[in-house]
This record gives sequence, structure tokens and C-alpha cells, in this order.
Amino acid sequence: MTTWTDQNADRPISLTAPSGIDRAAHHRLDEAWLAAAWSHPTTRCFVVSGGQVLIDETSDGRTELVMTPSFEAPLTEAHRYFLGTDDDGVSYFALQKDALPGRMDQSARPAGLREAGLLLSPRDTGLMVHAVGLENWQRTHRFCSRCGERTVIAAAGHIRRCPACGAEHYPRTDPAVIMAVTDEEDRILLGRQVHWPEGRFSTLAGFVEPGESIEQTVRREVFEEAGITVGQVEYVASQPWPFPSSLMLGFMARATSTVIDVDGDEIHEARWFSRDELGAAFQSGEVLPPYGISIAARLIELWYGKPLPVRTFT
Repeated sequence: MTTWTDQNADRPISLTAPSGIDRAAHHRLDEAWLAAAWSHPTTRCFVVSGGQVLIDETSDGRTELVMTPSFEAPLTEAHRYFLGTDDDGVSYFALQKDALPGRMDQSARPAGLREAGLLLSPRDTGLMVHAVGLENWQRTHRFCSRCGERTVIAAAGHIRRCPACGAEHYPRTDPAVIMAVTDEEDRILLGRQVHWPEGRFSTLAGFVEPGESIEQTVRREVFEEAGITVGQVEYVASQPWPFPSSLMLGFMARATSTVIDVDGDEIHEARWFSRDELGAAFQSGEVLPPYGISIAARLIELWYGKPLPVRTFT
């Protein structure tokens, strides 16, 4: 595998910009340090529930996470997750609750990562990605996969321990490939999944299987979903994608065949587009661009040569 370098990149892929947060993993097992950090007056925390947080607009037009000092936080002991510290020594925690708290001023609103990730600062986005990933794992992995006993939270939310058999369980991340496939005419292959609305096209993607390299996954997924064979595979970048627990590995891939044969199970339709054809389809509304938060949008954009039309969140 070779690495594809974007010489004209002028912005990072969403969810990957440096957040300025040191996760400080060495403190996760230090209960005394965690207790002191939680009680410090500069510590800030926010609630995460069902993959959502509260966001609010500031007077100068920015959007930020709604965070409070720890002494004003809703009560929770077991589901308090340490996320790290910033350069000023401020510690950040996420609190997992069954519902988001109300706001007296009525200005804040709940938002998921697909919306908030495009609005928040790199710091707030990094904190939210971390918190959403932990919350999903905590909600879906409450029992020991070895013996079935209910597990308990440890390491400030980053481990679940089984009191019966002693097993330790760690947050799961599933590797998945996502690829912009082009042919000898430099057209791009885009597909529409069976459950997507009419007009929504994107790059192909799929999960890595046991015993499989990521290059093999790219070739297998493209052939299974669209009947296209792939030769050269070049890595571009990765993106955390906690929907619910993936790490997207982005690639540019060169097709060695062009006859499309969709599987009908995952992909309902696939088409080759030249740049002019895709631009015209965007203009007419025949094709909807991916949301800007997705690495799919960035992969298409790198081939397209200019920013994609902005698709508003609805």
C-alpha cells in the first residue's frame, strides 16, 4: 500500500483537528488524583445522553458545548468519565445520564455529533467525540462476554471489570474502510445504499473482516457491493466515527474494471461520474452531497478539486 498525499489540502478532515486536550490516561487509575481534579474549581463537565449533548450560541456567533463547573453538575458517581486536561490545567469530565438537563434560559439545544461536529471548536468536538464513544460502549457492554456477570466501571470510564471472573473489557473500535474509487477516465464511483433517500450518493465503505488486511478489505467491499475490481489502493487519512464505534480508514482506489453490478442488499444503485457530470447533478439536485462532517465528503472533494456544495443539517 502506498500513501496518497493531498498537496492542496487546506483544512483537516472533520473530527480530526488537534483538540488541545491531553487525555492524560496515566491518571485514569489514580482515584485520589481524579477526586482532586473533580473537586477543583476550574474543572468543567457536560452531560451526554443518547449520543447527544447540549450546545449553545455565544454572543459573538460561536457555538460551544454547554459545560458547567463540577460543583454545579448533576449527581452521578458511576457514569463520570474523565476526558483529559488542557494546556491551562483545566480538567474535563463527561457525565452519562438518561436525559439531557433542561436549561433555564431556553437558549441551548440538544445536538448529535453530525450537527455539532461542524459547529463546535476543535476542543469541544474532540471532547464530544470521546464522550459519545464512551457512552455508547458503556450502554451496550454492561455484561461480561466471558461469563455473563454484570461488569463495573473502572479507569474513569475506560474499562469495565467483571467481579466474577476478573476479566477486563475495553472500549471497542471497529475498523472500516471507505474509498473513493476512480477509473482510467478519472471518473468517480458513487453508490446509494438501499435505505438512503433518493439522490443521496456517497463513496463505498465496509468493515474489515478477521484475518484481512485493509487493502484486501477495500478490494473485497468494492467488488461485493458494485462488481468493480480494484488494483492500486492508496491510504489518505483516518477519522473517528462513533456511529456507534468505528474508525474510518480513507483510501483512494483505482478500478481495473468499469461494469457495475450492484449487490442489491447494501447498494441499491451505483454510478460513474465525471467532474462535470457530478457538478451538474449537484446543481440540479439530482445528487445530494454528503454532509461535510463525513470523511466521504473529503475524499470526494479531493478528487473533485474544489469544495462540495454545502448540505445543511436537517
